[in-house]
Amino acid sequence: MSLNPLRLASKALIALFCLSVLTGSVRPSQLEVVRMQGEITMVTRNSPTTFYEDRSGPTGYELELAQAFADHLGVQLRVVVADSLSDIFRLIDTQPGVFAAASLTRTPQRERLVRFAEPYQQISEYVIYRRGGLKPATPADLPQGRLMVTAASSHSEHLHDWQASSVPELSWSESPELEVADLLQMVAQGSLDFTLVDSNEYRMLQAYYPTLDIAFNASGQRDIAWAFGWSRDDSLYEAANQFFAHIKPQPLLANLAERYYGHLDKLDYVGARRFLRQADQKLDTYRPHFVNAAGKHGFDWRLLAAMGYQESHWNPRARSFTGVRGLMMLTLNTAKELGVKNRLDPVQSIHGGSLYLSRLRDRLSDVPEPDRTWLALAAYNVGFGHLTDARKITAQMGGNPDLWLDVKEALPLLSQKRYYRHTRHGYARGQEPVDYVQNIRRYYDVLVWNDEQTQPLKGEELLASSAITVVPPLL
Repeated sequence: MSLNPLRLASKALIALFCLSVLTGSVRPSQLEVVRMQGEITMVTRNSPTTFYEDRSGPTGYELELAQAFADHLGVQLRVVVADSLSDIFRLIDTQPGVFAAASLTRTPQRERLVRFAEPYQQISEYVIYRRGGLKPATPADLPQGRLMVTAASSHSEHLHDWQASSVPELSWSESPELEVADLLQMVAQGSLDFTLVDSNEYRMLQAYYPTLDIAFNASGQRDIAWAFGWSRDDSLYEAANQFFAHIKPQPLLANLAERYYGHLDKLDYVGARRFLRQADQKLDTYRPHFVNAAGKHGFDWRLLAAMGYQESHWNPRARSFTGVRGLMMLTLNTAKELGVKNRLDPVQSIHGGSLYLSRLRDRLSDVPEPDRTWLALAAYNVGFGHLTDARKITAQMGGNPDLWLDVKEALPLLSQKRYYRHTRHGYARGQEPVDYVQNIRRYYDVLVWNDEQTQPLKGEELLASSAITVVPPLL
């Protein structure tokens, strides 16, 4: 995104300052300027934990959190995506009235450059290696292999600390042009042996690189926080602290954690390898039918494909012990209702399953997305009546029946007599729809990643690039 809006904002502030001097008035605070201009600028980076674009437009944990802050202030949010971490720190240092929401770890070195607001998340730092390759057990083992991190990152600071304190022979490379996904792919390809990754980013990406694993935890818990430039005017900084004090008892942080991280533990190493292998072998056969059905019923084809994998592993002749059959595992009665004459025909099954899911989603028309889709998927698995019972239990327990975060806590209660005896539809294996939805969400993530990712340069080209800085051992 262009940085021109920041220059325009700076000119506006200069003009405002000159006017205040000429008129003898008190210079407005940064917060007052933000409210007068009607917008606040968030500086961020393009990554899975911060800001990115999917089929519905801009999204991301940091974006949604920053949007809530803008709403709290009653202004519009402007987003500037910096090219590197160094650019982020430069912008918040030189541009008044902006803040960085970029999944930044608070470190002593960074606190000399910027002022961090109240933390809203905690992470650890992992050393990542390729299964079957060199596996370091401690920092002292890192000199055995090729190591690279992002320039100006907290990982670079950590490596400098190790080099100065306990591993003087440690050397590594760093680049401002590489993000975590690039580095993980280089380790997976064998261009690197190790890299350092924040735990939240690794959780997001590990299913895409099933050959990678954690060698060791390189740190204790570290705070993630927004960053502001050092200034005598701390009005915007204090407004952010007040915002976090206000939302901590509220469900916003919990909702964001569920939306972006809540389903990430559903695909282990074995499951991820199996899924990627099945996608390579089978998905092309059924992809045109998923695409066609998605276009007819308003879904992302990759969601339907993920659902088909969860139902049958894309086996058109699959059959459960309860008698549901086919690639989308339709019951006989549901198939008749949908006009599906042959449940073993994958085309009919895919179109029938997507039509049924669409009808369930239509019955939840008052629920905002993406929770509407997650609840519809749960109903596909357990039945709309049981979902309705779980939503009623959710409301009785003080939760929000429109939030998957709350309903997924109530669904397992349908297997407990003290709860289901008071429901209309009685007993259900309520944990199954929770696992069903969370698995589909994870499979969907992987399909989107495979379909949309851009391949970085090959490792050898990157290592030879002028954008790479090599940090040599201490003499």
